[in-house]
Amino acid sequence: MHDDRSLIEARLKRVLDERIRPAVYPESVPLEVAVWNAPGEPVPVEEGLAAEPEPITVGSRWGAPWGTSWFRVTGTVPEAWAGRTVEAILDLGFDENMPGFQCEGLVYRPDGTPVKGLNPRNQWVRIGAPVAGGEEVRLHIEAASNPVILDYHPFLPTRLGDKETAGSEPQYTLTRMDLAVFDETVWQLVMDLEVLGELMAELPVDSARRYDILRAVDRALDSVDLQDVNGTAGRAREQLTEVLSSPAVPSAHRISAVGHAHIDSAWLWPLRETVRKVARTTSNMTALLEDEPEFVFAMSQAQQWAWVRDHRPEVWARVKKAVADGRFVPAGGMWVESDTNMPGSEAMARQFVHGKRFFLDEFGVDNEEAWLPDTFGFAAGLPQIIKAAGSKWLLTQKISWSQTNKFPHHTFQWEGIDGTRIFTHFPPVDTYNCSMKGSEIAHAAKNFKDKGRARHSLAPTGWGDGGGGTTREMVAKAARLRDLEGSAQVVWETPRTFFEKAEAEYPEPPVWVGELYLELHRATLTSQAKTKQGNRRSEHLLREAELWAATAAVRAGFPYPYEELDQIWKTVLLHQFHDILPGSSIAWVHREARATYERIAGELNAIIDGAQRALAGEGTTELVFNSAPHERAGVVAGGATAPALTGATTLAPRQDGGFVLDNGLLRIEIDARGLVVSAYDIAAERETVAPGRAANLLQLHPDFPNMWDAWDVDEFYRNTVTDLTDTESVTAGEDGASVQVVRAFGDSRVTQVLSLPPGEQRLVVDTEVDWHETEKFLKLAFPLDLHAERYASETQYGHAYRPTHTNTSWEAAKFEACNHRFLHLEEPGWGVAVVNDSTYGHDVTRTVRTDGDGGTTTTVRVSLLRAPRFPDPETDQGVHRFRHALVPGAAIGDAVREGWRINLPERRLTGAGEVAPLVTADNDAVVITAVKLADDGSGDVVVRFHEAHGSRVRATLTAGFEVAGLAVTDLLERPLADTAAPERDGDRITVRLRPFELVTLRLRRA
Repeated sequence: MHDDRSLIEARLKRVLDERIRPAVYPESVPLEVAVWNAPGEPVPVEEGLAAEPEPITVGSRWGAPWGTSWFRVTGTVPEAWAGRTVEAILDLGFDENMPGFQCEGLVYRPDGTPVKGLNPRNQWVRIGAPVAGGEEVRLHIEAASNPVILDYHPFLPTRLGDKETAGSEPQYTLTRMDLAVFDETVWQLVMDLEVLGELMAELPVDSARRYDILRAVDRALDSVDLQDVNGTAGRAREQLTEVLSSPAVPSAHRISAVGHAHIDSAWLWPLRETVRKVARTTSNMTALLEDEPEFVFAMSQAQQWAWVRDHRPEVWARVKKAVADGRFVPAGGMWVESDTNMPGSEAMARQFVHGKRFFLDEFGVDNEEAWLPDTFGFAAGLPQIIKAAGSKWLLTQKISWSQTNKFPHHTFQWEGIDGTRIFTHFPPVDTYNCSMKGSEIAHAAKNFKDKGRARHSLAPTGWGDGGGGTTREMVAKAARLRDLEGSAQVVWETPRTFFEKAEAEYPEPPVWVGELYLELHRATLTSQAKTKQGNRRSEHLLREAELWAATAAVRAGFPYPYEELDQIWKTVLLHQFHDILPGSSIAWVHREARATYERIAGELNAIIDGAQRALAGEGTTELVFNSAPHERAGVVAGGATAPALTGATTLAPRQDGGFVLDNGLLRIEIDARGLVVSAYDIAAERETVAPGRAANLLQLHPDFPNMWDAWDVDEFYRNTVTDLTDTESVTAGEDGASVQVVRAFGDSRVTQVLSLPPGEQRLVVDTEVDWHETEKFLKLAFPLDLHAERYASETQYGHAYRPTHTNTSWEAAKFEACNHRFLHLEEPGWGVAVVNDSTYGHDVTRTVRTDGDGGTTTTVRVSLLRAPRFPDPETDQGVHRFRHALVPGAAIGDAVREGWRINLPERRLTGAGEVAPLVTADNDAVVITAVKLADDGSGDVVVRFHEAHGSRVRATLTAGFEVAGLAVTDLLERPLADTAAPERDGDRITVRLRPFELVTLRLRRA
C-alpha cells in the first residue's frame, strides 16, 4: 500500500472518472431523432404526440428561449443484448453542474403515459431489465428550452427573462440520444467507491477508520482490470464488503432523509413553466418510489399539487396511488411556500386554510408541520398562526444564510408575539438540496448545535427547481450510510416521523423569542413596488369583499360568492410565493403579476359594489361605507351612514417661503424646498420634527450589492447619500388646503401632495414618482424629536418591537426591516406613527444632536423604490404612487387605527339610509380582521379578531343578527374541543384576550 494517502485519493478520482464511471454504459447504439417545435406556448400532450416531426441529428442546435420542442426517438434493441439491462440515454444538452435552471424534458410513451423527467443528473430511461433483444423503442420527449438566467456570472443583466424580449436564438445543443447497456455491478461499484471516498475525506487524518478505508479502496482499485472494468467490477466490490458493513457507533448522529425537490412556484421562469416542472418532478419521484421500497418523498405547496391534478391527470393518478401507500407525502400545509414577512394577517392565515384544506379534501391528511426551507426570514406573528391552523412544527433552512450572526440552535422552541411556542428545526446539513455527499452528511453531524442533548436532524434530499428531485444515486448512497462506521446514520423518514422523534428526545429545548430575521435578502422588502402594492391592495379588497358580501347575504339575501372568493384568495396566495411578492423573479413573472392584480381588483370591486348596493337600497341619501375595523367620522366600523361634518383646514403662506397648514389639531410648516420643518401637536404643545432637520425628505443612495441584486441591500449603501432638496415648484394645491411639491433628479421626477385632513391628526403625503434610475435606492425620511430605545412595527395580528440602537451585532444587522401598515415610536405619554398604504421596507436610526439641547433625533425612513438589474433589468421603471401619513401624538392604538384607515378608504354611494354592521367590538384594542360566511356553505358567520395593542382586554362583540349558537374554532373553522365558548347574552358576546391573542368565532344564525 502507498504511504502517501493523497496518492490513493488521486488514484481513486482518476480511475473513477476515466475508467469505472464510463464503464457503467459499456455498449451503446444511436437512436433516430426527429423534432417538432411548438409555435408558441406549450401545447396539450396529445397535440405534441400527434405532431409530425422533422429529422434532427445529435450536435444540432435546438430550442428558442422559452420554447417547447417535441422530440421523437426511435430505435431497436440489438439482439445481442438479450438478457441484459438496457436504458435510453437522452441528453438534451445538459450542464451537469447546474441541476435545474436550464432545459428539461418529460418522457412519454406513444400512448401519452408519462415515464419520467429528464434532468442534468437524471438522463436515463429504463427500457428493460432484462431485455429480450429486438424490442422496438419509441419515446416522445416534451422538452422545454428554458434559457439559463442564473449562469456562472449570475448578476449580469439579461433580456432572456421575458419571452417578449428573449429573442429566438437556439439555446441548446442536442448531445446524446442512445440506447445503452446498463451494467448494474459497475454502477454499484461507483456508489461504493463514492461513499467511501467521500467518507474518507471527512475522517480525521490519523484515524484508524480512515486507514481501514484507504486500504480497502486501494485493494479494490488493484482488483479492477482497467482494460476490463465490467469483467472485474464484482471482485473489486468484494474488497469493500468489510468496510461497508462495519456499523456506526451507538452515539452516531441520526439523520432523517426526506426525499425533496424544492420547486420555486415562480422565479427564473414563469408560473406556466412551474406547472411543467412539477409534472416532471412528480413523474420522476413516483417512478423512483416504485423502484426503491425504502424511499420516501415529501412535497409541499398545495398549489403545486393542484397544478398536477388540473393539468396532468395522468401524472396525478400515479401521485394519488403513492400518497395512498404512505410514501409520497403532502408536507407543509400551506398553499405555497410564501414569504412570511409581508403577507398581512388574514393572508398568512389563509395560506394555511387553503393549503391544509386541500390536503384534507384530497387525501384526508392533516399536516402538522409548516415546511418553509427557503423563505427569507420569519415574522414574529407566525407561531400563533401555525398553532391556530392546527399545526405545531416548523422547518426552515434559510436562516443559515445569515451574513453576520450564526443562529445558536438547530432545534428549539420559537416563541411569537403572543407567547405561542412552535417546535422548530433548522437542518444542520445547511442545504435543502442535499445529495447525500459525504461532506454534507459529515457537516450535518459536526454542525449540529444541540449535540449532547439531541441527536436527530433532517436532510431534505434531492435536486429542486427542475433538477428532478431525488436520484437513484442518492438513494443508493443513503442505503450505504444507514449504518456505517464513521458516518451519521441515515434513514428515509417522513417529516412527521422526524418531528415526533426529535420532540420526544428533546422535551425542554431552548427558546428563541421574536422574529427569525434573515441577515440577508433585505432588499426583497422593496424590489418590484407594483407587485407589493398589488398584494397589499388585494388583501384589503378581499377584506372588503368578504365583509360586505357577508353583511349583504344576512341583511339582503345577497348571493355570497363562495367560489369566486375562493379562487381569488388562491391567486393572491400564489403571488405571495417567496420569489414573487419579494420581487426577486424575472420580468415575465412581474409583468403577469401586475396584470393579475389589476384583474383581481376589478373582480373584487364588482363584488363590493354589488353587495353595498344591495345594502344601500334605493334612495338619494349619500352614504359612507366604512370597511376599517374602527369608527371614523361618525361611521361605525363595518357599517354605513351619512357623512359627519368636520372642521376646515387652512392654508397660509409662510414668511420665509412655503406654506403653513393648520386644522386646529396640527400645524404643519412646509418650507420653500417642500420639506416639513415643523409638525406641531397643538394640544400637546409638542414639536414632532427634530430641530434643524426636515421631514418629507427624499434621499437617494447608490445601490450595488455584493451579490443578488434584486434580493440584497448591503449596509455600505448608506455611505453615500444625496438629499433631494431642489424643487421645480412648491405651490398651493387646487383644493386650497394642500401643498404640491415637484422635484426632478437624474432621469426621474417626483410630485408630492401634502395635505392635512379636517378633524384628523395626521399629515398625509401622497408621492408620485416617475422612476428611471439604475442601481439606486430611494428613501423617504422623517427625523423625529423623540427619544426611544425601541419602536413597534406592525406584523401579523399585532406588532413586534425592534431596538433603535446597535448595541450588538444582532441589532446592527437589522439595518433594513419589515413593517405592515404602521411604525410607532413613543416616549412615555407621547408618540409618533408613520403609516403607509403599500410599502414594507424601512430603517430606524438614532443619533444624538451635537448642538442645541443635545437631545436625540430618531429618524424613520420608509423605502420607496430600487432599481436592480438582475433578474429583471427594468425593475420598477415607470410611474409609482405611494401614500404615507405622519401622525404626531399617536399612542399605539392610534397607530393601529391610522394604519387601517389609510389602507381602507371610505366608499360613497347613495341609498335609502343607514346600514348597520354585522358584528362590532366595543374596544378599539380588539381588531376584527375578517367577517365572512363559513366556507362550508352553512351560512354561519365567521368572525376573526385579535388584541392589537399588546395588552389584556375585556370586550363585548355584538352581532347584528340573532345568534343561535357559537363555537371557538381553528383557522379552518373547525370547533376547538378543548376551548370553551365565551360568555354570551343573546347577541352579545364577552371576550377576554391576552396580548395579541387571535380568536376565531363561528356564529350560528337563528
